[in-house]
Amino acid sequence: MEAKLSSLAKTLTPSSIQQLSYLAQRCNAVNLAEGFPDFPAPPHIKDAAVSAIRADFNQYSHVQGTCDYVARKMKEMHGMNVDPLTDIVICCGQSEAFAATMFSIIDQGDEVILFDPSYETYDACIRLAGGIPVYVGLDPPQWTLDSDKLEKSFTEKTKALVLNSPHNPTGKVFNKDELEIIAGACQRRDVVAVTDEVYEHITFDNQNHISLASLPGMQSRTVITSSLSKTFSVTGWRIGWAVAPTCIASAVRNIHIRMTDCAPAPFQEAALAALRSPPAYFERLRRDYESKRDCIFNLLAKVGFKMQFKPQGSFFVFAQLPESCPLSDAEFVEELIKQAGVVAVPGAGFFHSKPSADYASSRYIRFAFCKSEDTLAAASVKISRLVDASGNLKLF
Repeated sequence: MEAKLSSLAKTLTPSSIQQLSYLAQRCNAVNLAEGFPDFPAPPHIKDAAVSAIRADFNQYSHVQGTCDYVARKMKEMHGMNVDPLTDIVICCGQSEAFAATMFSIIDQGDEVILFDPSYETYDACIRLAGGIPVYVGLDPPQWTLDSDKLEKSFTEKTKALVLNSPHNPTGKVFNKDELEIIAGACQRRDVVAVTDEVYEHITFDNQNHISLASLPGMQSRTVITSSLSKTFSVTGWRIGWAVAPTCIASAVRNIHIRMTDCAPAPFQEAALAALRSPPAYFERLRRDYESKRDCIFNLLAKVGFKMQFKPQGSFFVFAQLPESCPLSDAEFVEELIKQAGVVAVPGAGFFHSKPSADYASSRYIRFAFCKSEDTLAAASVKISRLVDASGNLKLF
């Protein structure tokens, strides 16, 4: 029956991140691979979900109140006026919001610019929509944007640009100067921008997340996608949204309805409690994750990784193997599982463009620190046991 598969389906392989997460379960290893929290969601949000189920919010539903609160958040955070009736679509997580957006704007052969390294879902969604991903490599170790490389990536076929900030896997937060370069290019070339802002509340060291849509002239050509998942530790609830100009939002809504009809009804209702959380909740979230970041960053530096970039946001560390390590990223992760019982993600899967001369895509490992204190402590003990008398990991 393999001959019956589409040509695109034949090119898609299982998610390496999910495969490693399954491996962690089978091996009873500490899972620093997949980006989901292993600690409880906030009690008031869980209580709201339970109450919604008991109140029989169990059928197809659209909870307009969720859109109202997303619009309010857009105003408070970014100064944007968004019509909750026409410009917001509640979807089954950010992933569906992103996919529906690609299906809404991309025709066969359209080119879409992405920044490399990048999360694996973007490439697949663009190709499923018939588009062609075009990658612009960020320059390590600070993962800076080269405006010349960006400008040269545009062609007459360019339809859209994808921006993920705070960024997975590096933890980079694009600064205002970089956002202005991107905004200027999009406006000159009449390109739609699609953003993934799921880590918008997880930034460190007084860094502020700025939405590309908030820059002058950009709200009318930007689709923001985000979700409850990362901010409220509910990655399995699948409540996300797209905020877009009315005509695009209408198309996204139509596609969403035909694919899934509605996001989970009780969790839409519970989203109201989440989005009403006081400012103290978001500040505590930021502080807690900053502490976790420092913990894993210092551990990896201590055992010999080249830690040239400290994450400014998200909940990932993208650590570079030292030059003395003879292993590739995949080989290192395999040995880390065997010898320490810790699972991380090889970095090569996040790279799509040709590596630049000063680094190799197979020299990075992504570690997720969205884990409980107990999990991070266990990982620290296991990894530290691999340090030899000279203070280096034996795997090196």
